[in-house]
Amino acid sequence: MYFVYALSSINRRYIYVGLTSNLERRIEEHNSGKNKTTKPYKPFRLIYSEKCADRPTARKREKYLKSGIGKEFLKSLLNDNK
Repeated sequence: MYFVYALSSINRRYIYVGLTSNLERRIEEHNSGKNKTTKPYKPFRLIYSEKCADRPTARKREKYLKSGIGKEFLKSLLNDNK
């Protein structure tokens, strides 16, 4: 089982999309600064997650969420929460 997830920086305008087999551990890694890419943008909150049956399916969904239309979808989730 894999998860595709999106995190939003609490202090800055930044959305990160990734995939993992352990969602709780991965979010903790981002928030503790263990990931070089996201360290400057911490702390994060989870705005979206989705279960996938296997890694190839999760990777395909991750690529979609990183695309222009996928990012627009994620931004709309942020706007709905305001």
